[in-house]
Amino acid sequence: MAPIIRHELAYLARRAVVTVGPALIRNHLDTRDLKVRGAQSVTLGVIAAYVVIIAILWNVPYLRYVLWPFKMLVIAFHEFSHAATACCTGGKVESISLDPHEGGVTHMRGGISAITLPAGYLGSSIIGMLLTFCGFDIVASKVASIVLGVCFLFTLWWGKKDWLTILTILLVVGLLVGFWFIAHAEPLRFLVLFIGVMSSLYSVWDICDDLIFRKVNSSDASQFAKRYGGSSQCWGVIWSIISIIFMAAGIIAGIAAFPQSSAQQQKDSQGFAPTM
Repeated sequence: MAPIIRHELAYLARRAVVTVGPALIRNHLDTRDLKVRGAQSVTLGVIAAYVVIIAILWNVPYLRYVLWPFKMLVIAFHEFSHAATACCTGGKVESISLDPHEGGVTHMRGGISAITLPAGYLGSSIIGMLLTFCGFDIVASKVASIVLGVCFLFTLWWGKKDWLTILTILLVVGLLVGFWFIAHAEPLRFLVLFIGVMSSLYSVWDICDDLIFRKVNSSDASQFAKRYGGSSQCWGVIWSIISIIFMAAGIIAGIAAFPQSSAQQQKDSQGFAPTM
């Protein structure tokens, strides 16, 4: 499998040079590069629908349980971001756990708290931005699902004693694999897009929920404020704005990088890890 994955990633790299490079460099992203075409208008419409649907399901009692598996997933992104930055700043991750009340915790020692504390929200926002970007194209969504699988392996390792973490990740992996085999993986990009939008919005809404509506004293923002000054609400607003900017950047980059029609995307998908 390793040589196949390397070959596929090399293909994506070549594709990125051909598509993303010129789109981003030519005329510094002038208006012609950002012209919305047929497939992109559909994607933008789907993103708008996702925002509305998620907002409704997030706030309506009982209906909110529909989002529960995806909330667990983006919480896993949140905790993975804490863990990854801890490892990158000299810390050690002892465990990751999720709980049925839609919370999560990363137990770690060491690391640079100025980086690890905001990394949960900002890291999941970056993941959301990248998944939203990849959701504009089928081949990019395939690659995103491979990268997600690798990240899930790390999360499973850190959360190997937590049944909810394992169950959530296995459920999402099952969805990704199943969607890969439908219509040359075209539905896969809409799943990746949904996860990306969900991850981007989670950071904003969870910050508002913790700091404005419930004022949770143990939130990342409140811990950051205690150590580095300012108020938790202030840091929460800053992180929310950054999260929105990340999401907008993912959408703009997706429009610039993937001008192909739906038919062309399906054709390209048949040449990249075909399943049918």
